[in-house]
Amino acid sequence: MKTEFDSYEPGRPSWVDVMTTDVDAAKTFYSQLFGWDAEDQFDDDGNRIYTMFSKGGRSTAGMGGMGPQQQASGMPPVWSTYIATDDADKIAARVSELGGTVVMPPMDVMKVGRMLVVQDPTGAYVSFWQPGEHPGAGLANAPGSFCWNELQTRDTAAADRFYTDLIGWTSQTSEGDMPYTEFKLDGESVAAMMPMPAEVPAQVPANWLTYFSVEDCDACVAAIESAGGSVMAPPMDVPVGRFAAVSDPQGAVFAVIALSGEGLE
Repeated sequence: MKTEFDSYEPGRPSWVDVMTTDVDAAKTFYSQLFGWDAEDQFDDDGNRIYTMFSKGGRSTAGMGGMGPQQQASGMPPVWSTYIATDDADKIAARVSELGGTVVMPPMDVMKVGRMLVVQDPTGAYVSFWQPGEHPGAGLANAPGSFCWNELQTRDTAAADRFYTDLIGWTSQTSEGDMPYTEFKLDGESVAAMMPMPAEVPAQVPANWLTYFSVEDCDACVAAIESAGGSVMAPPMDVPVGRFAAVSDPQGAVFAVIALSGEGLE
């Protein structure tokens, strides 16, 4: 499985970042959990605008602070998935006709790239990244980096139509007690979708879940709890490894997985 990236083809998840209520606390939490180095970025007035995480000199994820209005609105801390594109404006132009909503129109992020935030027809938020100087994560699929992105939704049929039409993914669903859909790019699985579990409270919206690769799932979960995080779903074995759903001390939900064999590919 490839772990070092200098570029991403359009349609492949390429970046993840977290919006949080306490940047300093989250920086300490993730740095200790995944062995990340953190570098704050500032505007001309000296205000911190973003934090870049890296491991072994290769970028892994980003972090931004939630503003007062976002916090007042009740928006929870959240991890976001970015999908690579070579034309954010072209993607944005098709979102509405496919039943989605453009939440933030394409905008240049200085010279590092151009981003777009949309909401799919089932309510899940997802971002698109058109690279400039920043291609996306330099490290992925390795311990301490993101390795998978999974949509949980209550309307898998609508979501399937939206993403396959918008991005050009194909989909393949494994039926069973819990149907699981893999989204494929040129025949390779790059993301997935599953029905929202019935036990999830109705107020929880459809969402994209970020998975991070770890060496030992159980040890990682123990470290998360010791650091003030929470366990949403305890460690369990799945065909590709052992995973758990957790949240950081501020409430941002993510998953950790110790991959076995060829992992998620």
